[in-house]
Amino acid sequence: MEDWKQNPVLLRERIRKGQWRRSTAGLCAGFVQANLVILPKEFAFDFTLFCLRNPRPCPILEILEAGDPIVRETARNADVRTDLPGYRVFQNGELTEEVVDITQYWRDDLVTYLIGCSYTFEEALVRGGVPIRNYIQGKDPAIYISNIRCRPAGVFSGPMVVTMRPIPSHLVSRAVQITSLFPRTHGAPVHIGDGKGIGIPDLAKVDFGEIPIIEEGEIPVFWGCGVTPQMVALESKIPFMITHKPGHMFVGDLRIEEVAIT
Repeated sequence: MEDWKQNPVLLRERIRKGQWRRSTAGLCAGFVQANLVILPKEFAFDFTLFCLRNPRPCPILEILEAGDPIVRETARNADVRTDLPGYRVFQNGELTEEVVDITQYWRDDLVTYLIGCSYTFEEALVRGGVPIRNYIQGKDPAIYISNIRCRPAGVFSGPMVVTMRPIPSHLVSRAVQITSLFPRTHGAPVHIGDGKGIGIPDLAKVDFGEIPIIEEGEIPVFWGCGVTPQMVALESKIPFMITHKPGHMFVGDLRIEEVAIT
């Protein structure tokens, strides 16, 4: 694998230059990836409270000061306006645009949130002997809008989005144990087994990501997903919000061990 696919600094440099506009799934193994939410300061308290009330889909890694686009803790010399391969812009409860640079939208009142991503614990699962097919193949996991309602906070409310990975039945308990060590990147599963129980009757009908292959002896396992704020923006009709494009994450410099419970 090329060096830049294993080095977060080099990857962000390529993204900034427009040389990588695809999913970050499977890139920079062993490093933290993050979801992105940017919104006006007037909504920051409510959104922070929403994340604290819903830590499974929205675990906070870092919050930047209003008007500051430079990441301080999750990475070095990184700019949230240019260093993700894809962004989404929401206005008044509608997805209005997908762009590759948000410099034109930047304002002094915008507050940035980096939210943990399950791509982080996929490497830990594989290291722990749990084969994660999409990770090994460098593909996005299946992503669904569930019927699990998030706890509302202020103006924010909506359904939880979940990722699903088929796990061999004899390794499900190990997958739960390993991901429980990563509460800052979604932690333990929110549901195990038939998706009908959380409003997903047909696993072949994904809302985002790849259609999964479930082999004999595998059980669907669902985790909270950082795409949740995007569905919340739609339902709550937030006047303005910028997020990552699903699968197109911010890749940080932290090692996965640095965000694990030891």
